[in-house]
Amino acid sequence: MNQKLKNEMTDHLFEAILELKTIEECYNFFEDLCTVKEIQELSQRFEVAKLLFEGAKYSEITQKTGASPATISRVNRCLNYGADGYRTVLERIKEKTRLDEQK
Repeated sequence: MNQKLKNEMTDHLFEAILELKTIEECYNFFEDLCTVKEIQELSQRFEVAKLLFEGAKYSEITQKTGASPATISRVNRCLNYGADGYRTVLERIKEKTRLDEQK
């Protein structure tokens, strides 16, 4: 964990996010918290991570998301050498999808 991020205010933010229960609640909270551009940038980065996790090539990712090669490279570096935040969430989503398909 990056110690530069760890503080009481950030803990409060993350605790608030963990209280959200629906996508609609997420939309409402993040619309209040962030600008539209900030939400779009976060969404783009997560989509890039998802596509990289699935094995997509940079050119395909750029075409699908509009992300620059620099953004894709940065997300790829975090995905492979970061704090495993992307990987944790993507693996959970993959497992949930697999379980939902078995039903």
